Amino acid sequence: MSDPESSPRPQPVAHVTVPLPPGPDTSFFDEAQWRVLFTLLDAVVPSIVSGAGAQDAYQITPDALETAQAGISISRAELEDYLAEKAADNPAFRDTAARMLSSAPPDSRKMLGTILNLLGTSWGSVPLTGHSRPFHTLTANQRSAVLRAWEASYLETFRFLAKTVTTLAKKCFVETSPQWARLSGWVDLPAYVVHPPASAYAPFKQFPPSNSPVPAVVDTDVVIVGSGCGGGVAAKVLAEAGLRVVVLDKAYYFPPEMLPMPSLTAQAHLFENGGAVASDDGSTHVTAGSAWGGGGTINWGVCLDPPDYVLQEWAQKDGLPFFTTPAFKEAVSRVSSFMGVCPAEAVPLNHRGRALLEGSARLGLDARPTPLNSGPDHHCGHCHLGCGGAAAKQGPAVSWLPAAARAGAEFIEGFQVERIVFDDDDGVKKGKGNKKRATGVIGKWVSRDKDGGVGGGLEERVTRDVLVRAKRVIVACGSIWTPTLLIKSGLKNPHIGKNLHCHPTNQVGGFWKEEVRPWEGCAITSVCTSLENLDNHGHGVKLEPMTMVPYLTYSLIPWHNALDFKLAALRYRHLQTYISIGRDRDTGTVYPDPTTGKPRVAYTPSAFDSANVLEGVLALARILYAAGAVEIRAYLPGVEPFVRAGNAHEDGDKNEDFQAWLRGVRAAGNPNTSSWATAHQMGSCRMGRSASAGAVDARGAVWEADGLYVADSSVFPSASGVNPMITIMAIADTIANGLVEELKGEGVKSVL
Repeated sequence: MSDPESSPRPQPVAHVTVPLPPGPDTSFFDEAQWRVLFTLLDAVVPSIVSGAGAQDAYQITPDALETAQAGISISRAELEDYLAEKAADNPAFRDTAARMLSSAPPDSRKMLGTILNLLGTSWGSVPLTGHSRPFHTLTANQRSAVLRAWEASYLETFRFLAKTVTTLAKKCFVETSPQWARLSGWVDLPAYVVHPPASAYAPFKQFPPSNSPVPAVVDTDVVIVGSGCGGGVAAKVLAEAGLRVVVLDKAYYFPPEMLPMPSLTAQAHLFENGGAVASDDGSTHVTAGSAWGGGGTINWGVCLDPPDYVLQEWAQKDGLPFFTTPAFKEAVSRVSSFMGVCPAEAVPLNHRGRALLEGSARLGLDARPTPLNSGPDHHCGHCHLGCGGAAAKQGPAVSWLPAAARAGAEFIEGFQVERIVFDDDDGVKKGKGNKKRATGVIGKWVSRDKDGGVGGGLEERVTRDVLVRAKRVIVACGSIWTPTLLIKSGLKNPHIGKNLHCHPTNQVGGFWKEEVRPWEGCAITSVCTSLENLDNHGHGVKLEPMTMVPYLTYSLIPWHNALDFKLAALRYRHLQTYISIGRDRDTGTVYPDPTTGKPRVAYTPSAFDSANVLEGVLALARILYAAGAVEIRAYLPGVEPFVRAGNAHEDGDKNEDFQAWLRGVRAAGNPNTSSWATAHQMGSCRMGRSASAGAVDARGAVWEADGLYVADSSVFPSASGVNPMITIMAIADTIANGLVEELKGEGVKSVL
């Protein structure tokens, strides 16, 4: 045995900066449209001055400035400089807005462009603003009043327009404001030493340039499309069984020394669609990973086992008895053990997690710490932007995939799979029962640039069509891309793309008198489960803390007026945000965009699910009151903040003002224009007992084709009701082990 003192230790390495990709083509709007747009955004976060000022400055009274100063612990000069900053004049603000809009579907941009055209004229401005002058010629106060009128309009179109404009401006402001960055306390890179992981990948496969139309060919036993929580687990199981495995992903690998990234860079490199996919009606912002390691690279590390009542539902109602067997329970335990999931009692609680536990306890609600796959010594609030440091969060990129690499798996990054290849492409079906058989995938591979990065233009990168031929194909690219790929490959099962569950969320924010340092600690360290079964059929909400990465929390916080938002942003050091996560009963759809081929999401929270999530909002408000928050904000349109007075721990049930505010929240309801967001997508290729009940069978095999499997959250028969990582991994482990036995039965030889 070697002496620990003489054994080589990993040496610290400097954090490596990843550049932001080049800016987008902005020609989708003309100069006049951009002028009106930036005037709209400026109405949300304008320059604010006390007393008389220029037309382009939002004017407040000296008394309002005095009131603002009383609640802010910075000097008058700093406050005035911060308020006077004009975001729309900042090139970074304008660039960020352009990047966000460039990722929107073409039809959505066209609709917004039409509105900008109308606002840019006198005649078009009248019905939209009530003014007979173009919007960009109005004073800052008038423009802000127009936005408030839109938010309060009885016409949903105006309310959605206000939601779109304010969300975009709020997000861009906290990401690019130099004044906010200086005063807030947030830093893009946490102060810890970066250590590379002990195990590294073999080199990713490369392909030489070629002018031939014939694709490069790779042969393997199993090709896995997607490197996330499903694909990573399947890769390890299959490779360790001695099978030849190739894992593909359209994303690129970023080692821990490049993580976390600043939020703008992270959204470009680690998230689907530059940060979020908006549902077709604009109601819901869908956050999904598009990173090497999938959602496991940017998730918050929560490791909750699938609830027994959900597994019972899947076994009994959906006719899938395996979910209640000891074998599936062993799979859950196996994946948790491999990642070194930290037991709940060892979780390091931050202020946000403690407040949920303490407030719940005072109200007699059930709450507990949440196990994490980052161990007891990880206290970083940046994991949403990629987990760096010592790679403590054991997501697929630093655990499952390196283990697969050690067992001989091969990897291709930057590979956008275009379709699955079947044997009947030549007109002959070779599957069982006259089914077609999957024989591989074909797509486009794009190399890194000349510097080994991913920011260079295509002119300095190799682009090749690549065909991967395989005995089995596993699709594991998540509930957004998996059905999109299957549909584009010609599969017709009606469940493909349907039955999309999203765990829709609303948010509640609490400000504390003391500084609570929201950037510290893991995102979610506790959960309240008292409202998880509101209908006695397993539908309800879980209450959890939310990551405090600024662009997320401030894009969701309600906008009441320019001064209120800028002051709320300045109080970031005192803010904690929480989420009411619904186990949705009702569903949406995923389908390919007819122009771009990218996934589109049609999802609107139903009245049933909205009502459940609202109950969670009310419960969170009561919890935050009990935990001592001095100001509480329900992130619902038109709901003013509650500001408390008196004893911080006074019984909220006896505070008439607070009870009246809660009644007002309930009366306001939970419309589609609320700040709906989701990070959990499930069920869009659901597992079923027959082809009429689902897209895949209990083995994960696609019903209408042989040799084709799905192993990700899209196979969930319904919503999991908990953060889905452990459930995904246990299902993928089960499917992969079943496939090992199947291939052995066919005499496929191990490469070991």
